Amino acid sequence: MTTSEEHQRIQRIALQRLESLQRAGVLQLPKAAVIEESVAPPVQEIEVDSPQIAKEPVLPTTKSTAKKMPEKKVPTKSRLSKCKKELALIQDEVAGCTLCGELVENRTQTVFGVGNPQARLCFFGEAPGADEDRQGEPFVGRAGKLLDDIISKGMGLTRDEIYILNVLKCRPPGNRNPAPDEVTNCRQFFERQLETIQPEFICCLGAIAAQTLLETTTPVGKLRGQIHDYKGISVVVTYHPAYLLRNPAAKKETWKDIRILLDAMDLPIPGNS
Repeated sequence: MTTSEEHQRIQRIALQRLESLQRAGVLQLPKAAVIEESVAPPVQEIEVDSPQIAKEPVLPTTKSTAKKMPEKKVPTKSRLSKCKKELALIQDEVAGCTLCGELVENRTQTVFGVGNPQARLCFFGEAPGADEDRQGEPFVGRAGKLLDDIISKGMGLTRDEIYILNVLKCRPPGNRNPAPDEVTNCRQFFERQLETIQPEFICCLGAIAAQTLLETTTPVGKLRGQIHDYKGISVVVTYHPAYLLRNPAAKKETWKDIRILLDAMDLPIPGNS
């Protein structure tokens, strides 16, 4: 549009505005006000390649009208599929791992983990026992049954809603404590599991699980009763179910830890109205 055509357009708009005001009964209007009201803001045209698409005017964006578009969230089904694939990949690596010679020679199979790949809560234990070594699933023996009671009766949840994993993926001979080099070798696996699942909460079962995850030598008794942080994930520490089988009196202390966890997760206490 030429300068002359633009001037004529502005005059036409101003005249139409004045006629409209006159019909409304306004007989006098300051010149400055007329110009301010009648002159439309400049418009910007969208460049298009196709001649079939009409060019639409776009008003200039100002700070008062600009809105930041929300980031697109990955659909739950898409993320679930991705988590399952990543966990399956890590599980294959675990099954083929030969870093710990003694563990490889004595294992029946590796024990990776089980549960919901998108769980809010992960239970983190020490190492597989004899029953877990036979079945390939964590916490399936007597200690596992007690953990099931903690999950279901103590929290009102099911195994399908949480995820269970251990520090070690192979059973130490004689159920001995994991050796430092074994923990080091397995760290890459459980860290990748947690990174894939992205839980909001982790409940460490026993000293080895808690000290390994939090990289500390502080005893369980001093780690209990508070919420710790692991890469932005809230961590609660309690006793291992196997310890509770040997020391039933400690169950009331574990219940206190579970109440801390329930409160942090904003979950009701089962049986309370």
